[in-house]
Amino acid sequence: MNRALILTTLSALLGHWRRHPLQVFALIAGLALATALWSGVQALNAEARASYARAANLLGQDQFDRILRQDGRAMDQAIFSELRRAGYLVSPILEARLGSGPNALRVLGIDPLTLPVAALPERLQSGSIPVTDILLGGQVLMTSDTASRGLPPDLTEHARTILGNASYDDTLATALVIGDIATIAQLVGEMGPTALIVSAPQPFGLVSIDTWLALRGDLILQQAETSNDLARLTDSFHLNLTAFGFLAFAVGLFITHATIGLAFEQRRTSLRALRALGVPLGGLIVLLAAELGVFALGSGILGLGLGYGLAATLLPEVSASLRGLYGADIGAVMQFDPMWAVAALAMSVIGAAIAGASALWRVARLPILRSATPNSWAQTSAALRLIQALLGLGLLALSGLVVIFGSGLMMGFIGLAALLLGGALVLPFGLSVLLAGIATRVRAPFMHWALADMRLSLPALSLSLMALLLALSTNIGVSTMVGSFRATFTGWLDQRLASELYLTTASPEQAARVTDYLTPRVDAILPFALADTRFRGLPAELHGLVDHATYRDHWPFLEALPDAWSQMAEGQAVVINEQLARREGLELGQDFDVTPSLTLPILGIYSDYGNPEGQAIIGLDLFKTLFPESPPLRFALRTDPATVTDLAADITEATGLSPQSMINQAAVKDISLRVFEQTFQVTYALNALTLGVAGFAMFTSLLTLSEMRLAQIAPIWAAGQRRRNLAWAEFLRVIAFASFCTIFALPLGLALAHYLLAIINVEAFGWRLPLQIFPADLIKLCALAAAAAAIAALWPAWQLARLSPHRLLGLFAHER
Repeated sequence: MNRALILTTLSALLGHWRRHPLQVFALIAGLALATALWSGVQALNAEARASYARAANLLGQDQFDRILRQDGRAMDQAIFSELRRAGYLVSPILEARLGSGPNALRVLGIDPLTLPVAALPERLQSGSIPVTDILLGGQVLMTSDTASRGLPPDLTEHARTILGNASYDDTLATALVIGDIATIAQLVGEMGPTALIVSAPQPFGLVSIDTWLALRGDLILQQAETSNDLARLTDSFHLNLTAFGFLAFAVGLFITHATIGLAFEQRRTSLRALRALGVPLGGLIVLLAAELGVFALGSGILGLGLGYGLAATLLPEVSASLRGLYGADIGAVMQFDPMWAVAALAMSVIGAAIAGASALWRVARLPILRSATPNSWAQTSAALRLIQALLGLGLLALSGLVVIFGSGLMMGFIGLAALLLGGALVLPFGLSVLLAGIATRVRAPFMHWALADMRLSLPALSLSLMALLLALSTNIGVSTMVGSFRATFTGWLDQRLASELYLTTASPEQAARVTDYLTPRVDAILPFALADTRFRGLPAELHGLVDHATYRDHWPFLEALPDAWSQMAEGQAVVINEQLARREGLELGQDFDVTPSLTLPILGIYSDYGNPEGQAIIGLDLFKTLFPESPPLRFALRTDPATVTDLAADITEATGLSPQSMINQAAVKDISLRVFEQTFQVTYALNALTLGVAGFAMFTSLLTLSEMRLAQIAPIWAAGQRRRNLAWAEFLRVIAFASFCTIFALPLGLALAHYLLAIINVEAFGWRLPLQIFPADLIKLCALAAAAAAIAALWPAWQLARLSPHRLLGLFAHER
């Protein structure tokens, strides 16, 4: 093609967009929304993972091995001294949590003189904060974001003074405080190091540190690549976000695909004329692809900006979800990363290529001389619908096979994608069969025409209907999952939080004063103790509880052997949570290593919703023997609920225990339920966005189709139908399509809910929830779908009602 021919062809092609500005808007909006939703989710994931990397890199977790006790407890300072005297280059660290509630802090004590330089905080490496300030001045480091969030309410005045004078280092992870190990030990109760950082390489001539540890028998060497437990723990959450991002991207592409397809159909006459005038097919397709590429880049840049704004808006909710589910803090300030920006633009171009490929293929394959009527498009699309249906049935079968034979989170998402995509591909063929079946039972001529017109418009509307089906199914599935979770979680809280008042003391002496005061004033005092440990190499919690009817009657066992609680309280057995049982494949009656030197049989497995870690419970007396350094400082009180407020005030006055260290049952439940709701804020937001995008897809399809359908409407108007009746028929046609989509979406959405509860939740979080159906929520979603379709149909129907008779008569003046 010469330059003049290229310019002339481009002018003819671009003329279509000048005459149809709404299609330009739909095309750009579709690509921009798809890119925005995808890039926004990826930006959130990138920000979170960067936070995990900062936390891991801080102490060289990705570079240096660590020495830990096998039972996960703090070690004696003498171990560090013995290793240093033997010539090994090790450095002690102390990791613990400080305070409670949403502003709880992770504190980290280091020895700046022995810690490898690469593991020091950046401001200590650069010298902007002198090491002497850390060693001698009691200085601690935190981010400015951590300071702005406020301190936990249950800190001592000494702790508040130290933290109030902190220096800021914004390269640290949020909610992390770093200081000299002696300073941090004062904050958390004078405990020993929790680990030793091992420098690399070690001095020449020493016995291998593995050999030295093997001779002791009570220590283990944790390799550097396995140290970052947080990133591994949160992988499931980010995989869920990525899945939502892909779904939203796909729904956005449906808008683009439908707009491109309709635009090419409207330009079919122009394309035939260009071919007849000598424009080669290859050159025409190249120009169409270049045109699409320009749209893709422009839309991608717009979508990138929208995605960044979306990510910045959702980041606080993501941070709250990660804190509620995993105790992970990622801050609330969005950082710009060029890598995900480039990836977002690439996704926009790839998305445009995917959306435009089938339209370009249809242009290349349809004979030049075939009439450019909607019937030709319908005939071309009929075979494609059958192929799509067969492919969809194959994907649904694959989804079923994954349920039966698959395992692992990635396989679960593959099955989930197969379920949704299979349902969407079956939809056009299913609607065609449904409409044909209804037509056989209709006698009125106008209804026959309306049903035939609906079948004729299926090729143009199928993609927007598939987008609506995906959005509806996702909303139904996720809302059913969240509703099932909420109902189960609320019942679980009623069982787990049976006591009327909970309090936390600061020391064994204060605990003794409080229990002495309370003994004659309450029905029961139930002490419990907690120690952080590791089961089979992964972080876990070990609790010590007493035998009492509160626990025997209310503890939420999923399965248990007879008299499990009493035997556990006597130190003869252990009970574990569902997460630990599923993760390690444990069953009732199996032996379980509570510590390297103690094995007990498992007599019960209990539900522990919201906890990502393994947990085990033993009797309190046995716990005190195993962990004398972790005395019971927390207590649950059984008393008259009506006296709880007065009792809390009396405790403060008599013992000096601060009100922040006490919380009643109602407050605990309220906090737990608020954390629960906050955890799903991101899911709600992405659900709403996906449904909104699907509604927009319906609107753009109807808008671009309205011009093409005038040739079918004009003869019906000429036969005597009033324009107002035709407008109502148009409006009701869209409502009918939305209703049929809802009928298909209900079983697909409930299947999705089962998938999420029985497969994804189990693989991602370690617990399984029963499926519960909430008819009121389903009715609300169906009404929402009908409302979205009605809003989408209003403008095209109103335009049809106001269409001039002259315009309709003009359609008979030339061939369509």
